[in-house]
Amino acid sequence: MTLQFKVPSMACSACVDTISQAVKAVDPAAAIAADPKTKLVEVETNQPETSIKQAIEAAGYPIG
Repeated sequence: MTLQFKVPSMACSACVDTISQAVKAVDPAAAIAADPKTKLVEVETNQPETSIKQAIEAAGYPIG
């Protein structure tokens, strides 16, 4: 399933890397597309949405 999150505090490629690492810790097979310009993160995963959301927020990026 594809999940989409708005992450207002994502500002640069380092943010994208941090978010990607957080998601990969929960689902190593996840496909992540994040764009700091639009502030959108798309995750293709089989994990529950709450798990992915919690991982992104735990990395310091609140979902908006």
